[in-house]
Formats: sequence, structure tokens, C-alpha cells
Amino acid sequence: MDKKKKLNFFLQKLICIVSIILFFIKLFTWYITSSISIFSDAMESISNIISSVIGLYSLYISSLPKDKNHPYGHGKIEFISTAIEGVLISIVSFLIFIKIFIRIKYHNIFLSRLDYGIFFMFFTAIINYFLGFFACKIGNKNRVLTLIASGKHLKIDTYSTFGIIIGLLLLNITKCIWIDPIISIIFSFIILYTGFQLLRNAIAGIMDESDKNLLQDLSFYINEQRNIHWIDLHHLKIIKYGSSLHIDCHLTVPWFFNIKEANKEVYNLTKLTNKFVHKVELSVHVDACTENHCKLCCNFTCKMRKNLFQKKVFWTLEKTSF
Repeated sequence: MDKKKKLNFFLQKLICIVSIILFFIKLFTWYITSSISIFSDAMESISNIISSVIGLYSLYISSLPKDKNHPYGHGKIEFISTAIEGVLISIVSFLIFIKIFIRIKYHNIFLSRLDYGIFFMFFTAIINYFLGFFACKIGNKNRVLTLIASGKHLKIDTYSTFGIIIGLLLLNITKCIWIDPIISIIFSFIILYTGFQLLRNAIAGIMDESDKNLLQDLSFYINEQRNIHWIDLHHLKIIKYGSSLHIDCHLTVPWFFNIKEANKEVYNLTKLTNKFVHKVELSVHVDACTENHCKLCCNFTCKMRKNLFQKKVFWTLEKTSF
């Protein structure tokens, strides 16, 4: 296992361990304060634990090498784990709504030891934020969707916790007990929105939705480093398999190139693409240029030119995707 994968595993394991510890801290805080907003935060931590365990397992599966049954690898498992995490978060938000309804209906709103509650919640928020920050940073760097989802989950959990802390401070000052359920309702909607966003991203990955930002960045990168023998680039597509990317494209080269020369240009393009993004599989279809391409070809020393050069075409998302 390479260093990047080891780092991914270590960070996900750390998220699992910390999520369990913070859950018990929040549960204890809810026990001593009877705050329903703290209860909602503790319930959200259950989804943290479950999703981090699922994420750890998905990282293990996605790291397995390709085989006969999975020629593109096992990276799609990350989208499935993200979808499960999104569903769990959504379920938690509905459970919180039910808890709030029951407490309001039976007027069971009694709070105590809010100073302890504020202290413990602040402690968990700081831990969650820094852990989520590093998870997102490493996840974006290594293009690991599971870490990105876990990191976003932890950071959103931090924001909701800070909102709860502000509410507890106001509650401690004003002594208005209705602040507590109101805060819980607000952050239940935030949790629900987060769940739907994760679910939407997972479905997009499973359905191979086009990543326009990545395609745009790759198009510009190749355009800046393009070889004079790369006359045109089109039908550029990217499919994600976890941390791995599979890229398809058509590359137009001079019609008089033999197979060896054309393969050399494919090799150069593959080498360049691997500098742009880690762990990519490039599939290139080579096209032969025509007389119309002479108007766009920058190889001014070409002895086979049939038309005068008119303009250089910059490879943008619109030019390379079709």
C-alpha cells in the first residue's frame, strides 16, 4: 500500500475513533443538561460513527486491485458509502423532528447545568472542525470522495454545534426555554439538507455525471502544454472510479504518421495527463487530420499543408467535449 493510501486509511480510522469518543461526550452532556438541541447534535454523531465505519470499509474495497470481474477497479464503492451516509443523516434529522415534537407536545422542556453543556459542546466543535478540515484537504488532494464526504460531514457538524452553543448562551442569559427547541428545528433542517446533498453527489457519481470543472481544468492544462502534432482534441470524457479516473478522448494527429509515431503522441499525452491528476487511466482514439485541419494546425513546417493557417483554436470545455 502506498503512502497516500496509508494516510487515507489512517485519517479515516482517526475519524471513526474520534466520532465514537465525541458521541459519548455529547450523550453525557445531554444527560446532565436535558437540552434537546444537544440531543440533536448527539444523534447526528451516531450517523458520524456509522458513516465513518462504512467509509473505512469502502476505502479498503476501493484500494483492491482490478480483477476479471471489476476491470475498472472497485472505486465505485465510495459513491455507495456516500449515498448510505446521506440517507443516515436524513433519517437522523427526522428522528430529531420527532423528539422535538414529543417534548413540545408534553411541555417536557427542563434544562440544567448549561455552563457545563456550553463547555463540552465547544470542546467537541473544535475537535470536529480540525479533523474535518484535514479530511477535506487530504480528500481533495488525493481525490478520495469518502474522505471529502466525511470531512464535510464533520465541518457541518461543527457549524451546527457552534449554532447550538450560541443558542445555549442566549438561553443562559434570557432564560427563555423555547430557544432550545427552535435551535434544534433550525439545525435539523441543516442536517437534512446535508444528507440530501451527499445523496445527490453519490447518485451523480454512480450515474457518471460529467464533472465540468475537472474537464475545464484538464482542457486548459493540455492546451497550455499541447504539442504541435496534436492538431485537435475532442470527445473528452472523464469517469470517476473512487480516487481513480478513466479518461476517454479523440486526438487528431497528422495523417501521414505511422503507427509508431501516433503511439508516441498518445504516450506523450498520457504522460502529461498523469502530471495533472494522480492515478488516471487514459484511453485515446487517434484520428487522422484532413485538409480542413490545416487552417487550425500550428505546425508551420509541415510539408503536407493544403490550406493556409487561419487561427489557433484554444481547447476549452466546449471545444473538447464534442
